[in-house]
Amino acid sequence: MASFGDLIKSETPVLVDFYADWCGPCKMMAPYLEEVAQKMKGKVKVIKVDVDRNQQASMKYQVQSIPTLILFQNGQIKWRQAGVVDPNTIMNQINQVAK
Repeated sequence: MASFGDLIKSETPVLVDFYADWCGPCKMMAPYLEEVAQKMKGKVKVIKVDVDRNQQASMKYQVQSIPTLILFQNGQIKWRQAGVVDPNTIMNQINQVAK
């Protein structure tokens, strides 16, 4: 299995959802992220990172509130947003990166 560092180095944008199972707003994000993943298949990879199980990644990217979405491309942060974000906003950000 590829490491987190390898996954985010992809030329294809990678949307990372930093979440926790106990987080209410994170649960609200789940169907939004599924919609984004389906509508943008091939344009973006969506991965979920549980902050309780992956504290190292959370600390490295200074995730202080959840959910936090970070869009990576070639290992660089292209967009970052904390809180619940609607699918259209997410897709607009992905479209700006995935040219």
